[in-house]
Amino acid sequence: MKPDRIAPDGREVAVIGLGRSGVAATRLLLRAGRPVYASDAGKFPALEELGRGLRTMGAAVDLGGHDLVRIGNAGLCIVSPGVPPDAPPLVAARRGGVPVQAEAELGLEALDGVPYIAVTGTNGKTTTTALIGHLLASTGCHAETAGNIGTPLCEIALEPVPPEWLAVELSSFQLHDMRRVEPDVGVLTNLAPDHLDRYATLGEYYEDKRRLFQCASADSVWVTNEDDAASRVLVHGVAGRHLRFSVVHETDGWFDAAAGLLRIGAEALLPRTELGLMGDHNVANALAAALAVQATGVSLPEIAKGLATFGALPHRMEPVRELDRVLWINDSKATNIASTEVAIRAVTRSFVLLLGGRHKGEPYTRLGALLAGRCRAVIAFGEAGPIIVQDLAGLGTPVLTEGSFDAVMARARGLARAGDAVVLSPACSSYDMFTNYEARGRRFREIVESW
Repeated sequence: MKPDRIAPDGREVAVIGLGRSGVAATRLLLRAGRPVYASDAGKFPALEELGRGLRTMGAAVDLGGHDLVRIGNAGLCIVSPGVPPDAPPLVAARRGGVPVQAEAELGLEALDGVPYIAVTGTNGKTTTTALIGHLLASTGCHAETAGNIGTPLCEIALEPVPPEWLAVELSSFQLHDMRRVEPDVGVLTNLAPDHLDRYATLGEYYEDKRRLFQCASADSVWVTNEDDAASRVLVHGVAGRHLRFSVVHETDGWFDAAAGLLRIGAEALLPRTELGLMGDHNVANALAAALAVQATGVSLPEIAKGLATFGALPHRMEPVRELDRVLWINDSKATNIASTEVAIRAVTRSFVLLLGGRHKGEPYTRLGALLAGRCRAVIAFGEAGPIIVQDLAGLGTPVLTEGSFDAVMARARGLARAGDAVVLSPACSSYDMFTNYEARGRRFREIVESW
């Protein structure tokens, strides 16, 4: 940590949001000798226990609200990614001229000197980040995955021994409040409409993704999706060396469908049959990870060995169980239409689709053509259920509704036939019925494993 880079005038640092990233940021700041005021709008027993621990360490903590005057007088405001830009504490900070910084950037500053590969995009970024971390670690390197993938960067910075490399997933929410992003390698997996419940326009969402490239120079290395038109537009003219991946045609990293091979240029990397992930989208993720890691100096044989030992992540096209010749697939992480489209294309069987949760602003009509002739039925649930029924009615696929999630699962079991799949790929956030997508996916798994 370089203390002089954080609120150098010695004024208090305000930390907004006391989830895992906010707690880690508070601890890191306290360790650097900075006075901290931490606050959260929530107030429940687990959070109160966290607050007591931070007070013991020397932080001032408010729960159930924020002292807006105090925040407006701070020297710096650190924000957790779940806090929207129009939240009152952030409005107070900006009105007071207080710089607002993402927890992720604070962590990267504290890890100054540790090289990192940064990954953003709409879909596939978590799997790609995990693949990169796995490939680096499989060479014997001390590599950590951090950021939006689950472990805050500030938490990594608190560890006694820094890693040799970082694989960092950055969401648009994190990038929004990052003033400098300077990865050794940057990866853009793809772009598609998402988070339109938070962004006023699609352009605003893409602009936050563009912040990955804000410090691009001739020495930068970028890995981007040649098959995605929106990604090509966004990176056009960005300085640096560009490496591209495709599952359609030959480029720097590509899928040779005729030979069944993943290739880097003309070189064979891995037979498709040795990559233990479903769907062409995961071939694209593997190619992106391979290009990024190769750019750090890792050889193709080492990369191939690492890819062959990587398994599906929880809640991302995760095969849970084959029961009575029906394959149950947990894709709870699919929280937008584009990711559900990817899941549907990856399934090679007839299937029952579980669709629903909290609506995020996109029409479900886009799914109609993909479902026709392949989907035995859609079971709509949650707050979005009526909208799903309205959007998909008359498009050729039966659309049923159920109330509780357990009832959804029971209905799916009754509908599925031998040789089918049942796919939880909700295209919605989970916050109407569950605390997060992980809880939704765990419940899916628990039910299936209990039968």
